Amino acid sequence: MLTIESLTYHLKGRTLFDNASFTLNSGEKVGLVGRNGIGKTTLFRLIKGEIEPDNGLIRLQNGTKIGSLPQMPPQSEQPAIDLVVESDEAYRALMTELATTTDMDRLGEIQFELESIDAFTAEARAAKVLAGLGFSEEKQKMPVNTFSGGWRMRIALASVLFNKPDLMLLDEPSNHLDLETTFWLMEYLKKSPCALILISHDKYVLNHIADRIVHLHQKNLTSYTGNYDHFIEAKFLTQIQQQAAFQKQQAKKEHVEKFVNRFRAKASKAKQVQSRIKMLEKMQDIQMMQDDPTLGIHFPEPIELAPPLVTLESVSVGYGDTIVLKNLNQRIDPDDCIALVGRNGNGKSTFAKLIADKLKPIKGKRRVEQKFSVAFFNQEQLENLTLTKTAYQHMEELMPHAAPTNIRALLGQFGLTQTKSDTLVGQLSGGEKTRLNFAMLSVEKPGLLILDEPTNHLDIESREALVLSINQFNGAVILITHDWDLLKMTASTLWVAENGTVQNYDGTLESYRDQALGSKADKNLQAKERAHQIKTKKMNKKKK
Repeated sequence: MLTIESLTYHLKGRTLFDNASFTLNSGEKVGLVGRNGIGKTTLFRLIKGEIEPDNGLIRLQNGTKIGSLPQMPPQSEQPAIDLVVESDEAYRALMTELATTTDMDRLGEIQFELESIDAFTAEARAAKVLAGLGFSEEKQKMPVNTFSGGWRMRIALASVLFNKPDLMLLDEPSNHLDLETTFWLMEYLKKSPCALILISHDKYVLNHIADRIVHLHQKNLTSYTGNYDHFIEAKFLTQIQQQAAFQKQQAKKEHVEKFVNRFRAKASKAKQVQSRIKMLEKMQDIQMMQDDPTLGIHFPEPIELAPPLVTLESVSVGYGDTIVLKNLNQRIDPDDCIALVGRNGNGKSTFAKLIADKLKPIKGKRRVEQKFSVAFFNQEQLENLTLTKTAYQHMEELMPHAAPTNIRALLGQFGLTQTKSDTLVGQLSGGEKTRLNFAMLSVEKPGLLILDEPTNHLDIESREALVLSINQFNGAVILITHDWDLLKMTASTLWVAENGTVQNYDGTLESYRDQALGSKADKNLQAKERAHQIKTKKMNKKKK
């Protein structure tokens, strides 16, 4: 279906691909991995033909239909379901022609073509996909522009899935999803007959979906059969084999060099010496697969605080007179690491704002330890950074009396080198902005970290560093994330936001996942029933 041969591409003086090759077969599910900024999104643009390679070729099978997510969320006054249905170009063109043509023969042809693309079930099929992505019947009928950017990206994703392309190119599709919807998407993509190239830094997603991993590293594309865990194992074995081959080669070179040095001056050995010199010249060093440098994340030690840090007593909270959550009776201690889960719209962010004292209780009491401080990370903070200032200048404003070396040392604890610290924020990657935010939040040495989707812009290595940092942190942590591995490796307690409150969940993360998938299955069954009703109505109308 897709062949990439000897691909070379340069961007702003940097070589992103150097003689890279890769083949994708129909229906294959491939995970594309590699550090942030290395060229994964550029590869998608090359495949789509938006930019041309400097050398080599990219060949798609004739008639291959590609589906991919836009960089920006869609803008429209249309209802969400209409936008999804009309994203099918063939359907849209036929419906436009149906409304304007007066040729009776052509009308018959149009009807036949509409039936051939299953057009009369289009609305029902779109409704099913939107329901899977968290849109109720009511929300499906709301104008696109009434939704936030994250929900509009869900609509864009729904359009890609609805169109059933031959090849899907999905770049971090779970970034705007909650944990529960991520489960649904993984199941959908796994069962889909479409070929898929998936850029993701979520190991759980890659392990569940990918049949093959393609590693973009050192300007090349290396393919590994199996999911992400198999890739890590295979890469490790490859490195061991390369190391052994390299050492053997170096030993041979050393032996030859000793012979040359020993007999260089002897005329009787001149022929043999020249032969070995030529052998050394032809011998190319075995190239070792180098791991990327590890970047750490280190939250400073908080001051020692007595438990409980926070206590909620019969609290209700919301906005104005509207109560979003009620009957909240929680206690947070210094050693707690709490996974706060629940579908988007069920009040997770409202609860986090209450704990962070950004919202006051409408009823009940919120009590805190006297010296308690909280750091609250969310995606809005990335948008509020000043793009024309450097990371160092942001930190300097928060630490006006600190020595420059101390400011740089703190930035260094979050993987921001001096070069990166002196780079304008507008030129930093999403992951680097996230690291800067972590550094800014750590200035006050908080006793509680609230991390709302902290891994959205972090690559796998940075996510692993975050796991380690959370586990080493001696304060409390509340995690709101769709990153299953992050929760599995850190969370000790599970709280669920649903039915207008937050309650402790007694089961495991696995049992909650199974419950969430079961709930989605029930909703999908309801969506199928509605789809059947819509199809029957349309067919009856057509007969009349």
